[in-house]
Amino acid sequence: MKDTKIAVIGLGYVGLPLAIEFGKQYSTIGFDIKSHRIKELNEGIDNTREVTADDLKSAPQLSFTSVEDDIREANVYIVTVPTPIDDHRQPDLTPLVKASELLGRVINKGDVVIYESTVYPGATEEDCIPVVEQVSGLVFNQDFYAGYSPERINPGDKERPVSKIMKVTSGSTPEIAEFVDQLYKSIITAGTFKASSIKVAEASKIIENTQRDVNIALINELSMIFSHLGIDTNDVIEAAATKWNFIKLQPGLVGGHCIGVDPYYLVHKSMSVGHIPDIIRKAREINDGMARFVASKLIKAMIEKGQLIKGAKVLVMGMTFKENCPDIRNTKVIDLITELQSYSMDVDIYDPWVDPLEAEHEYGVSMVPNLNEGEYDAVIIAVAHSEFKQMGSGIYKLGKGVTTYLDMKNVLESSGRDEVRL
Repeated sequence: MKDTKIAVIGLGYVGLPLAIEFGKQYSTIGFDIKSHRIKELNEGIDNTREVTADDLKSAPQLSFTSVEDDIREANVYIVTVPTPIDDHRQPDLTPLVKASELLGRVINKGDVVIYESTVYPGATEEDCIPVVEQVSGLVFNQDFYAGYSPERINPGDKERPVSKIMKVTSGSTPEIAEFVDQLYKSIITAGTFKASSIKVAEASKIIENTQRDVNIALINELSMIFSHLGIDTNDVIEAAATKWNFIKLQPGLVGGHCIGVDPYYLVHKSMSVGHIPDIIRKAREINDGMARFVASKLIKAMIEKGQLIKGAKVLVMGMTFKENCPDIRNTKVIDLITELQSYSMDVDIYDPWVDPLEAEHEYGVSMVPNLNEGEYDAVIIAVAHSEFKQMGSGIYKLGKGVTTYLDMKNVLESSGRDEVRL
């Protein structure tokens, strides 16, 4: 372990916190293809807000680079690049393939490559390693070795940093599996779990998010049923949650780079071997359709109040995929905005966590820089940022005389104003 030199490929929400932990004990290089990202990190700035300048200073053996040659001296390479889906909701392995090509250009005999990106079972050994072999000319499990340790970072969660989340590990041989396990165990205070194979480790990660997706889909469908029955879903959940084994989840939009994406990887792999995963597919359909349901619920409530729909000014509070986090990757709030605009509604978006330039670049939308009182016909609280909770009843001041408030996150305390909830 003493001679271990680590290169972390990809310095996003996953890679950066991991690089910092390793950089406290090992010679570590954080690599990212974005030179401006490296410049900011060298200046002590993390635009994901996952780590602070003090966190960066806490890793004396960590350096950053966007230059490929700088990582050739490493002997352990950890890949933490995104695994998105394409426009057809199929796995897009492009970032992984490019990272594997990079590895093929820099690795030497005896090196270990560890993948952390969430993938379907088999992707590491069947899709990634062959690329490394082809580019490097080295032979897998003879000249170099592999491990897989799925990331479990929860963006925005300051109570559970990477070191406090148990890590699943695996390796391509029993000896490498032990090496990978011991390597992570040296920085993960929560401990590790050594899986029996790389495929088992891959599968364990993808079912974590798939299980949650299916459970939320059930709650979302129940919300639709109770809406037709005129019952408050939140009241039903509170009553049911009095039983010890009830899983208390809330209905809502299911986006982000994990739960809203990973099930599609499992669906793809399942269908490639001849099995149609009906429950998982249907859960994705339900969750992907929630924006349409939310929009229709708002419009129905506005009509009942005698409000005009066409030209109505609507405020959407929150654009990120979760609270207290600037991440807008695969946010389903954009689906809600698009749905409202299809009814010729005038939509303003406010989110103090989002970079307006990033929102413009990624989705072609403009953000309002501040909130004005007495301006809106409808207000939707889409994300439960702390700033919105702190506003409390002040949110009511944003509306006109007759305003519909749709509180998707139970931020508002019931005040007799007939807030609409999911």
